[in-house]
Amino acid sequence: MRGKKGGLALRRESEYRKTARNRKAKEQLGVVRKRFCRYCKEGGINFDYKEIKRFEKFVSERGKILSRRYSGNCAKHQRKIAALIKRARFLALMPYTK
Repeated sequence: MRGKKGGLALRRESEYRKTARNRKAKEQLGVVRKRFCRYCKEGGINFDYKEIKRFEKFVSERGKILSRRYSGNCAKHQRKIAALIKRARFLALMPYTK
């Protein structure tokens, strides 16, 4: 429970312990690096739906297109990659499932 005294929020000792415990757990997980879009870094890359090897790593074992969170792409390049994978599937260059 939090109470107010003189306009300041007060915390119980147990709440302080919980936050300290969470902080320690996060520190044990290690340093989380922010992912950067590999295509933004390189710049000026032309995407082509015929380059299947380049886009196979963005498809899961079940054939689903990986999300931005897992692939590390920015929104702009993720949309392009998804469109190219769909085009390659339609033209039977890539399978819909594996």
